[in-house]
Amino acid sequence: MSAYTFYSSRPDQWVSPRPTRDPARGRAIHGPLRPMERPGFLGRLLGYQ
Repeated sequence: MSAYTFYSSRPDQWVSPRPTRDPARGRAIHGPLRPMERPGFLGRLLGYQ
């Protein structure tokens, strides 16, 4: 057994949980959710994004 003790100023990442993300903040940064594929002809004709 080792007599060496390791001290760190910051805890490991698996110990400290990630902060929750507010959906409104993500929407303000990245904009609204958009579908992966572009709408078809009829969708563009009717004005869907």
